[in-house]
Amino acid sequence: MARLIGKYKEEIVPKLMEKFSLKNKLEVPRLQKIVINMGVGKAKENKKFLEDALRHMAVISCQKPSMTRARKDIAGFKLRKGDPIGCKVTLRGKMAYEFMDRLISFVLPRIKDFRGLSPKSFDGRGCYTLGINELTVFPELNIDDIEYDQGMDITFVVSVKSDEQSREMLRLFGMPFRS
Repeated sequence: MARLIGKYKEEIVPKLMEKFSLKNKLEVPRLQKIVINMGVGKAKENKKFLEDALRHMAVISCQKPSMTRARKDIAGFKLRKGDPIGCKVTLRGKMAYEFMDRLISFVLPRIKDFRGLSPKSFDGRGCYTLGINELTVFPELNIDDIEYDQGMDITFVVSVKSDEQSREMLRLFGMPFRS
C-alpha cells in the first residue's frame, strides 16, 4: 500500500473531520485523480520533440500518456485541427498517491529557488494546479536525455468543492504552501 494512503486514512481523515466538523467519513475531501499535461508547441516544427515528451512523461508517471491534438485551426500559430500538440496522463488510486509522494518528497525540494507553492492556484472548486518549468528536477529522468527545456502542469482533482478544505487536505499531505 502506498505510504500516503495509510497516512490519509489514519491521520488526515480524523484531523479534517475535527477541523471542519464533519460527521461522516464520506464527507471528507479525498484525492480523485492527478492530471499531468505537457503542451509541446515545438511539435509542429519537429515530431521528435513530441516523441521525447511522450517518453519522458511515461517515465515520470509510470503510465502510458495519450497524445493531445488541436481542437480547431489557429492561423496565427500555423495550427490545423487534429495536429498533435501535447500529451497528458491521468493518474488515479494508488498510482496518484505514489506520484504525489514522489512529487512532495523528491521533486519539489530539487526546484531551484523554491520558496513554496502558491496558495492562490486553486480554481474555486477545490482543484489545485501547479506548473513545473523543467523536467530535470525529476530524479527518474537522465539529464543527458533531455535535449530541450520542457515544462508541465500538474492538477490535483479533489472530491470537495471548497478551496479551503482542499488546501487543508493537501497541506496535511505535506504540500509546502507559502504563507
